[in-house]
Amino acid sequence: MTSTKKRITAALTATILATTLAIPAIAVEAPPIRVSSYKGSTLEVGERSGLIIGPSGADYSVTSSNPDTVAVEQVLTFWVAVAKAEGSVEITASNNAGECGSMTLTVGPAAPAALEAPASGDSAGLTDNLEIRQEMIRLINQTRKDNGVPELPVNEALMNAAQSCSNRRYTWHHAPEESQAAVDAGYPYGFGSNLTVFTSTADAAQRAVDNWINSPGHFETMIDPRCDCIGVGVTQYDDVTYCYMFVGIPNSVNFYA
Repeated sequence: MTSTKKRITAALTATILATTLAIPAIAVEAPPIRVSSYKGSTLEVGERSGLIIGPSGADYSVTSSNPDTVAVEQVLTFWVAVAKAEGSVEITASNNAGECGSMTLTVGPAAPAALEAPASGDSAGLTDNLEIRQEMIRLINQTRKDNGVPELPVNEALMNAAQSCSNRRYTWHHAPEESQAAVDAGYPYGFGSNLTVFTSTADAAQRAVDNWINSPGHFETMIDPRCDCIGVGVTQYDDVTYCYMFVGIPNSVNFYA
């Protein structure tokens, strides 16, 4: 009898243990709205940074928990964070359905003023043609979503690399220079790139993305499922628009790195 009780107790213990182990872990759901900043989560006093809000294609309201530290401004259909004083704030974006997402922005002291370097064709600025570049990213991500691949977050290094190349006003691909630009900007992996050049400065973002959609090779690069981040550059000079798209491909090699 004692032996039978021991067997029953052992069986019950094993059943309870198996049941306990079978309980699945509770997944943490991603917020319905993603909020990030072109320049990352830390800004200096006086800096401005475009806000990346996804999913793209929706109307959002954006607020700051302390506008005296970081104010938010709407520029056309885009939102920009303006660092005014040291401190940390929550930037919150919400849509008409009541969904929301947020990020923390921290503002540090302004950097000492540097001597201004002379302008050159290689100069790159994260905020050059910001509205056009934000619209281009929105259109590219919408195209990716329409074709069943994930939207891409902005990568600051690729933004700078793409802008550096567009500033050189290339009219065809210069692979070594593009690869070196990515390395110089701090992106260590391989990447895909698209280039388009056209006369006129009107509707630049839409024209650039339409050109890539209508070119099979460029379209495949734009919707490549291997990519995990994006940067774009736009330069307008003498009524001509030069546009670059860099998409990062992790686990690949840039031989110039």
